[in-house]
Amino acid sequence: MSSTIAHHADDHSWMQRCRELAQQAAGKTSPNPLVGSVIVKDGEVMGEGWHPGAGQPHAEVFALRAAGDRAQGATLYVNLEPCNHTGRTPPCTEAIMTAGITRVVVGMIDPDPRVAGSGVERLRQAGIAVTVGVDEAACQKLNEAFAHSVVQQRPFGILKYAMTLDGKIATSTGHSAWITGPDSRVWVHRLRSRCDAVIVGGQTVRRDNPRLTSHGQGDRNPLRVVMSRHLDLPEQAYLWDVESAQTLVFCCLERPVRREQQLEHQGVEVIALPTLEPLDVFHALQERGLRSVLWECGGQLAARAIAQNCVQKVHAFVAPKIVGGTDCPTPVGDLGIRKMNKAINLTDVTLTSIASDMLIEGYLPPLD
Repeated sequence: MSSTIAHHADDHSWMQRCRELAQQAAGKTSPNPLVGSVIVKDGEVMGEGWHPGAGQPHAEVFALRAAGDRAQGATLYVNLEPCNHTGRTPPCTEAIMTAGITRVVVGMIDPDPRVAGSGVERLRQAGIAVTVGVDEAACQKLNEAFAHSVVQQRPFGILKYAMTLDGKIATSTGHSAWITGPDSRVWVHRLRSRCDAVIVGGQTVRRDNPRLTSHGQGDRNPLRVVMSRHLDLPEQAYLWDVESAQTLVFCCLERPVRREQQLEHQGVEVIALPTLEPLDVFHALQERGLRSVLWECGGQLAARAIAQNCVQKVHAFVAPKIVGGTDCPTPVGDLGIRKMNKAINLTDVTLTSIASDMLIEGYLPPLD
């Protein structure tokens, strides 16, 4: 949807401020999106706000509260279209109209079918000038997980791995600590704090005994998810300590009930599924309202996740090290690709130096 109203000179800077405010709640809003709002009059900020989490007031409401009577005749900026329906909170369009806002600048239309342009239309019907699409690409990237989950009805999957210059994620003995340097590991810990869940397979639990927390790099930890067909998992593991972060184990129906009871006694939730594949797990996580999921698994599970369109983005760390050998594990298992012209090409690729490591980020196209 476009608007015939021209962008003002300052629209981009205020929209950037909206995104900065929205980021204050990164990792905390699911199933809701990240939203920030600024109210401006005569070049001065009258009020600001961001959405802190599901069930809490929306960003526009916080900004309107902060502005009070000064909102009359002002412009409201928001990175996502204001809602026009009653959910856990009243519609923001009504609050905007009641406050006397005369112009609204929207970064992107909300893909949620309950909104999907109706918020903008409601404001225009009330005589409010509306501009849509300011910094739209940046606003879409901010809420790429939310938009993907709403449209595709499955979480947004991110595959993260660290490998040596010759493509190894461990030595031939399975030793992998540490491939990358401390700065890269801090980057990953921050990424975890912004994701709703992180997934590993049983082999990773047995081999690495990971914690899968943000290690203090954020004020929250993701839900830790383990995929293990028959619960052949160690009796003791960091993941079974659920005081700081919850752990959920998915398994098959044919599982040892005694082991399941042991895990549940430790506070671990266990869910048995008829089939245990990445897509099955994603459907279960979608039902829980999870929008973004980080894969930190081994190569075989990573390949299954890619093949089932459960990976939309890749974060690949490459360390300037060489291990050598032909039997060392690699980050992605067999995808059945036999010719180089059939290789999966990532799009929107960026490269970032992190100390001596290189981070390569890109998006995977949907697979047939």
